[in-house]
Amino acid sequence: MSDQKKQLVLLVDDVPKNLQLLGTALKSEDFTVAFATNGKTAIEYIHKKMPDLVLLDIMMPEMDGYEVCKRIKEDTKTMHIPIIFITAMSDADDEYRGFELGGADYITKPFNSKLVKARVECQLRLKRKTDLLEKLSSIDGLTEIPNRRQFDEIFANEWARARRAQSNISLILIDIDFFKQYNDHYGHAAGDKCLQKVSKTLHNSVKRPSDFVARYGGEEFVVILPEIDHDSALLIANQLKDTISQLELPHEANQLSGYVTISLGLATTIPQNDQRHEILLETADKYLYDAKSSGRNQVKGILF
Repeated sequence: MSDQKKQLVLLVDDVPKNLQLLGTALKSEDFTVAFATNGKTAIEYIHKKMPDLVLLDIMMPEMDGYEVCKRIKEDTKTMHIPIIFITAMSDADDEYRGFELGGADYITKPFNSKLVKARVECQLRLKRKTDLLEKLSSIDGLTEIPNRRQFDEIFANEWARARRAQSNISLILIDIDFFKQYNDHYGHAAGDKCLQKVSKTLHNSVKRPSDFVARYGGEEFVVILPEIDHDSALLIANQLKDTISQLELPHEANQLSGYVTISLGLATTIPQNDQRHEILLETADKYLYDAKSSGRNQVKGILF
């Protein structure tokens, strides 16, 4: 696994001796082990570090393992983290409750060290494969940037977060000018290379970790800019436009410039409780149409 990032396993138990025994049993060059001695600390650590697997004791004071599992599975950001319960309880109803809450496995104390390690390694292998499949299903095959599916998910989450915080959210819709004519003139293979160059440039041009670029479909791209005012979003949109122009990709069928250019529609708002998140997309689309009908290679936008 030298070419892969080490996976992270979190052990949660209120008894330090149990943590020491588990830590010793799970010593490995293939994954890293971290520790938490109560449910509250475990949840805080999980949100901060996003471990690949949690080994969770059930009987803990203040917040038991069932409640910790419930909170992990209720959060969309952590719900896919597998959980192995480790407990002295061996009643079938207790096991059933653990699986019902979303547990992936159940190990009873006293445990066999080799068995624990084998089950942990099995869950980590499954997690790697699941993560890879999830990544592949969220990436556009041609441009290798996020696809429409991932955009839909991120957009809904960012809209909900902006609504809770009553903060700005901006969205930019981007269209490559005269792209049909580009394909007709240069051929579809060249058109694919053009899409790859434009997408890579757009993806590399947004700087903040929270900014998000995806292929929306065909020759259209979309950018989500959370927590940013309209003037700043407008500045970013114009920078994106200029960056594509500066590539100077030949486009003889673009009679306006002779190069590949883009048109952009921008919309910024603070979400209200009665608003659908689609309103931001629809507004950006309207202003993209305005940019194209007004001469292309420009930005049109609104704060509403």
